[in-house]
Amino acid sequence: MGHEDGAGGAGGSGTGIIDKAFEALYASDDVSLDTAASLLAAAGRAADAELSRRGEEFVRTLWGRGWQPADLARTVRRELADEHVRLLAALVRTETAGYERLPHRWQAQLDELDPGAVRPTDRFSYATAVLELYRVLVRLPRLDAVGPVPGEALPPAAAGEPRMLTRIRALLAKAEATGYPEEAEALTAKAQELMARHSLDEATLAAGAPSPETPGAIRIGVEPPYEQAKAILLDAVATANHCRAVWNEAYGFSTVVGFEADLDPVELLYTSLLVQGTAAMTRAEAEQRAGGRKRTKSFRQSFLLAYANRLGARLSATSRRVAAETPTLLPALASRDLAVTNRTDELFPETRSTRVRAAWDEDGWTHGATAAEKATLHPNRPHLP
Repeated sequence: MGHEDGAGGAGGSGTGIIDKAFEALYASDDVSLDTAASLLAAAGRAADAELSRRGEEFVRTLWGRGWQPADLARTVRRELADEHVRLLAALVRTETAGYERLPHRWQAQLDELDPGAVRPTDRFSYATAVLELYRVLVRLPRLDAVGPVPGEALPPAAAGEPRMLTRIRALLAKAEATGYPEEAEALTAKAQELMARHSLDEATLAAGAPSPETPGAIRIGVEPPYEQAKAILLDAVATANHCRAVWNEAYGFSTVVGFEADLDPVELLYTSLLVQGTAAMTRAEAEQRAGGRKRTKSFRQSFLLAYANRLGARLSATSRRVAAETPTLLPALASRDLAVTNRTDELFPETRSTRVRAAWDEDGWTHGATAAEKATLHPNRPHLP
């Protein structure tokens, strides 16, 4: 967006024109939006600086209402088009550039934003796209905060990624890349065992020297299609690793609540298992096509639901086995689990269970359960050469 100052055409200052045009953001019809876009187009570039400033204000307000860059990008992508995502990216990058430090995980979210900022070829199309974006932004509700916002006091920055997280990331990358299911199984199993042992180490430290640390939270995108099955998979990964997950279907994310040391590993493992599950589903569909059966939505839904269900049991079994090796720490683990549950209840006092809505396909369920078995998290399986 431009940053030219000065009065615009259409009979008034850039600020006055924008005040008039912005009335359309709260109207329920597109005719008002078209009229507002015509006003802005007639004003020319003279109104751009004020238009950009207002957009940055909208974004800044949303930080205070619990939104983060990835949340905004996800919502705009679901409701609008790529050009709107690029406009949002430019706004967010400009607004966040003025802070000396950003909250933990924000820079990674900014890096994921589309850096392109190509304008439509005419002023009316550009003004329409901006107003469509702003109309979505001003109507977003308040979310429960999952961390500090830019401008607030931040805890000291960590020096690099924890060694444990680096090891988990490397194991899961190898599991996703290998063409051998047994090797992927062993690598993923080792990653989950590392996560379980890390939680045990954290519980050991807490038992020896109690700290004021309380559970935190992160949001993880749960994108269509088959988002319900994906939300169930994320819940299984979170539960097995001493966290809780609450799904917000309307805005396409789950909030995972847990102690800080467990949150990033949960996101890593969920993302990896989703990649592995999707690959296994693709292979199963190829087998179905070879047998003369067409791909069906019910097959894919049933596959992913079975995959999530079976993997949840396997993940939890690994965590229980590791915890049982040090029974004296079970009270400390139980105390941390209770703290996570209480924090979840504080953030989401009105959660409700959701019935699974999926067409049943027996072949899909069987193939999904089999794929989960092949991803069994058993640390004693040998690696393939």
